[in-house]
Amino acid sequence: MHIPENYLSPATCGVMAVAMVPVWVNAVKKVRQKVPKEKLTLIGVLAAFSFIAMMFNVPLPGGTTGHAVGGTLIALILGPEAACIAVSIALLIQAVLFGDGGILAFGANCFNMAFVLPYVGYGVYSLIRKYAKSEGGELLAAGVGAYAGINAAAFVAALEFGIQPYIAHDAAGMALYCPYGLNIAIPSMMIGHLTLFGVVEVLFTVAVYAFVRRTSPGTIKTGEKTNLKPLYYLLGALLVLVPLGLLAEGTAWGEWGADEIAQITSGGAALGYTPSGMLSGFEWNALIPDYSLAGLPDVAAYYLSAVIGIALSVIIFRLVAAARKDKPSNTPAASA
Repeated sequence: MHIPENYLSPATCGVMAVAMVPVWVNAVKKVRQKVPKEKLTLIGVLAAFSFIAMMFNVPLPGGTTGHAVGGTLIALILGPEAACIAVSIALLIQAVLFGDGGILAFGANCFNMAFVLPYVGYGVYSLIRKYAKSEGGELLAAGVGAYAGINAAAFVAALEFGIQPYIAHDAAGMALYCPYGLNIAIPSMMIGHLTLFGVVEVLFTVAVYAFVRRTSPGTIKTGEKTNLKPLYYLLGALLVLVPLGLLAEGTAWGEWGADEIAQITSGGAALGYTPSGMLSGFEWNALIPDYSLAGLPDVAAYYLSAVIGIALSVIIFRLVAAARKDKPSNTPAASA
């Protein structure tokens, strides 16, 4: 679901980036109001969960791959605004350091995965929780919310892909950017997410949420001490397993390189050309492109990428917590 560079027109990228500005402003405002300083590091830990979840690629018959995002999971723990910020930071790290998702498409990717996904997921969860009051009902609500969230995000991404041939083409009618219209983009994106990728998101969300509730309830409930150790242990376990993400062969739909899109068969026929906007568009030289480094085995580079992504996610929010100055309480200090 990471839209690469030059798949969306500059106008589309601009519109989506502008659309995200009020979302980010509101999210920051709400987090400052609702999330105490001592829980800011938790946002970074949860951003690390999102980052590493997106490294576990899952193959779908036909050659495409997908992954969980974890946006609904974060929303269940700290609210959709914190989820928006956490996933945005994970996506920023991926785009800048690893070239996973375009720099110009950053606003669109955040709109889909950091806005639509957690807000829809949390909304569906909240609706079900009104009627499902038991512990099992909460986990059911978490799963349904996660499924709804990731499919809503995939659908919006499909729309962004699919409108490109209609709004950006040359005089001969050839697409300048994404060459697949809505008739191909929507089913191609939705089949995988309605089936396997949606299930992966559900399993990841429910499993981690149940683990957090059991081992560190203070991360969810207010007024209780937050114990991050169980989450760090779980992150460590996922880090050990992260090379499994290399087993999935193929590329996620809509994430092909400009050098391979002409040969991609989608909708029953090979495209046969490379859109000119992809050939002459903006390029970003990532530090560790596609989570690989020359001279390092793929597994070692993948491990290194995961360690960097997790560390940066946590460090960024530790720095934010250290710099944040909460207003002093107006409550008079108790006498000794």
